[in-house]
Amino acid sequence: MIRSLQDFSTPYFIGIAGTGMSALAQYLQGIGMQVAGSDRQFVKGAHNEVQAKLMQEGIHCFEQDGTALTAAFDVVVVSTAIEDTIIEVQQAKQLGIPIIHRAALLSLIASSKKTIAIAGTSGKSTTSAMLFEILDRAGYQPGIISGAGLVRIIEEGKIGNAVAGKGEWLVIEADESDGSIVQYHPYMGVLLNVDKDHDEIETLLSLFTTFRSHCAHFLVNRTHPLAATLSANAAKDFVVRGTQTIETNEEVGYSAEAFDQAGMTISFLVNDQPVHLQQLGQHNMENALAAMAVAHQIGVPLAVAAAALAGYKGIYRRHQVWGQKRGVWLIDDYAHNPVKCAAAIRACQPVASKVIAWFQPHGFKPTRFLRNDFVNEFTAVLRKQDEIWMSEIYYAGGAAVKDISAGDLINDLEKRGVAAFFVADRNELIKTLRAHLADDCVLLLMGARDPSLETFAREVWDAL
Repeated sequence: MIRSLQDFSTPYFIGIAGTGMSALAQYLQGIGMQVAGSDRQFVKGAHNEVQAKLMQEGIHCFEQDGTALTAAFDVVVVSTAIEDTIIEVQQAKQLGIPIIHRAALLSLIASSKKTIAIAGTSGKSTTSAMLFEILDRAGYQPGIISGAGLVRIIEEGKIGNAVAGKGEWLVIEADESDGSIVQYHPYMGVLLNVDKDHDEIETLLSLFTTFRSHCAHFLVNRTHPLAATLSANAAKDFVVRGTQTIETNEEVGYSAEAFDQAGMTISFLVNDQPVHLQQLGQHNMENALAAMAVAHQIGVPLAVAAAALAGYKGIYRRHQVWGQKRGVWLIDDYAHNPVKCAAAIRACQPVASKVIAWFQPHGFKPTRFLRNDFVNEFTAVLRKQDEIWMSEIYYAGGAAVKDISAGDLINDLEKRGVAAFFVADRNELIKTLRAHLADDCVLLLMGARDPSLETFAREVWDAL
């Protein structure tokens, strides 16, 4: 039975190339373990960037063919995506090696540090990265386990989604999508927002309520009505001024106001402290506000936090700016639920007079579940001159019921009078929409889960 990090030293990850798995693997390697793992993406003789970067950290990587797992390993780590039928899972059982789920491992890691867990249906990766930036610049030597690579760390030649850290603080994302959030018992929990995403609102509120009960300290974003209902202490909370949603005699501890976006830069005040970020959108003001509120309660002055954020370089595929060609800005974003997509579009509107947004939904069940929400959010956010384009739903395999198409959402939007277009094959996108591009325009690419989206963004950039 694995009860703590002291119970093993040679873990083996099945599916180590996944974002969540690679982060945990790097963290364990960073604290002195000898980590190994396999992945179906690893093919003999073929270069794989994640594999190369893991090996650079001293992690042994193998093909997922059943030849590498031996009794020398003392725990096997799996994720929800790893089926019991995979040969290495069967081997682990035959060898009597304990098998632990990714979320349970993260819970053990979180229990070994003073952990700050960032929760919510949007903004977890960005807020985690901003908080790490502040604590790191303030000299706390924090660790981080993130769902996305930090650009500053990627520039060092690493994957960028994990740092072991020599200090006592650790920043993690608390994921509600698979229910694993209830396993964490952090020193400090943060709730950014609650929007319909993987589950109905009632289910999400139940998960976040349990999460709150597990936190020694808890902060919420009172800008969001549903998040505000879970407040534990107004003095620790944060809000965008003018949007406080829960009447209280207590003063909310941290507030932001005076938001302004000039091109690719935003500025605002947090408790009268000026903040400037090389980022887009009001949602990033909220993310920064959350990070500053947490850091301040740990002991970082707001002025120090603001100075750290001035150098924040962002994270992978979150409003990642590729550049401008022929008057067209290309921006790539991980947005994949209705609220995130709307926020991504809204953030691009001050940049240019026209926004052409392309979206690739992922999963037939999620698209079916969120169909009306997507249509409502796109209808509300798009200006008359803006456009929305979609390609067919990304299918990752499995026994999905393929009873919906991205074209169905486009038809719904057209009925609302939205300029909406369907290009089933995304490889035909640029050729089809080229005539719609303008001299003062943003082409925004949105989508998640599909590992080839970065390559697609590069192909679009080359074709502009």
